[in-house]
Amino acid sequence: MTTLTLIWIVLPFFVGFIIYLLPKGDRYLSLIGSFASALYVIPLFVQQTPINLQLLDNFGVSLIIDPLTGFFILTNALVTAAVIIYCWHSDRTAFFYAQVLILHGSVNAAFACSDFMSLYVALEVIGIATFLLIAYPRSDRSIWIGLRYLFVSNVSMLFYLIGTVLVYKANHSFSFIGLRGAPPEAIALIFLGLFAKGGIFVSGLWLPLTHAESESPVSALMSGVVVKAGVLPLVRCALLIEEIEPIVRLFGVGTALLGVAYAVFEKDAKRMLAFHTISQLGFILAAPEVGGFYALTHGLVKSALFLLVGNLPSRNLKELQKQPIQTSLWIPLVIASFSISGFPLLSGFGAKVLTMKNILSWQEIGMNIAALGTAISFAKLIFLPHQPVVNLDHSPRKTNFWVAIGILLGGLFVANTVYYEAYTLENIIKPLATIAIGWLAYWLIFRRALVKLPVIFEEFENLIGFMGLTLVLLFWMALA
Repeated sequence: MTTLTLIWIVLPFFVGFIIYLLPKGDRYLSLIGSFASALYVIPLFVQQTPINLQLLDNFGVSLIIDPLTGFFILTNALVTAAVIIYCWHSDRTAFFYAQVLILHGSVNAAFACSDFMSLYVALEVIGIATFLLIAYPRSDRSIWIGLRYLFVSNVSMLFYLIGTVLVYKANHSFSFIGLRGAPPEAIALIFLGLFAKGGIFVSGLWLPLTHAESESPVSALMSGVVVKAGVLPLVRCALLIEEIEPIVRLFGVGTALLGVAYAVFEKDAKRMLAFHTISQLGFILAAPEVGGFYALTHGLVKSALFLLVGNLPSRNLKELQKQPIQTSLWIPLVIASFSISGFPLLSGFGAKVLTMKNILSWQEIGMNIAALGTAISFAKLIFLPHQPVVNLDHSPRKTNFWVAIGILLGGLFVANTVYYEAYTLENIIKPLATIAIGWLAYWLIFRRALVKLPVIFEEFENLIGFMGLTLVLLFWMALA
């Protein structure tokens, strides 16, 4: 299994570079690379046996691949495959598909790493590949958004790297478990870097503008898998070190509330989805033990929603309320919105029930408010007017769109069987009541609300300032 694991890690990078030599096979090669991850992860769920690899002693690469990692890897495989199929008949060049596959491989590597130095290398490669995909249209706007993302990412990783050095100084090892004996400033610096990479709390406020201005397939990749490369290490540290778990859980609640507070008032569909990415990442951190299943569900849902919203006639939700959309688009939009709201028969229901059962008593109020805000937000999409279209588009590009959506939404129905124990009367009543209250609040209050929250916190110069404030807060919590 060791040899197979090493081949799996190297394969996307190898195939990604082969694409440059064989550009005519770019789509097929990139699709093969993504499917290889899906095939690799199957034994993890069947055997339930973790794989631990120590490649170069204390100075080298430590890998851990277990069922928790498996959920994240499977998400990466399905989302990447769906995006490649979605773009199949577009005019994107071999460069695009090569970068998608290199991004796919570096995200897999980040998921597998269990030492801070190897994770640093993987996160830096992710940052470069993501920048190239954001800037792919080569417009002034896309290049600026990409550079903005790259600068924030690099600054956060400088903090992270200093924290990594402090961990090694304290333990002579880069292993995650080294945080237990590390000084408080090491914990604060490393967590700040992961918060910014993962879109957590105020350090993740680079996310809305970046997601909104990127092309829909790139937004789907970033929301579905890229940000989770910073989330899984936080989950892993919380599970390994008891003293760190309360910090992760607290920021999970804060992140869930911050994202949903913006989302319920947002009138731009892509920005609303981006704010909900922040919020849903909070759900993953709020209950680290079951974060893998929630990450899978969120990745499939959010990727599908970004691809669907990219095909709507407008991103402005006020305009969409006045012009009916195609029923064929509205139905998958509703299915995805139902899942993320926690409606039964979709994996979002099981994920939310499982998360709520694993939160602590002091988290309950905040997480229930976040769940209610989710129902309010996605009522905006569920209650959009719609009408059937007589002359449907049967072009190859449209066919690929439906195949991609089918993979993502089909995954929600299949994953629904993972936690079938959730289907008890008590568990069903609470989410349905939350959704009903959310829909009622939407119709009575939020549908006509004209509140617009300030975007000053998203401004470039303020993002770095908030990193500093978060660092102080993290240091104080680690010291306590």
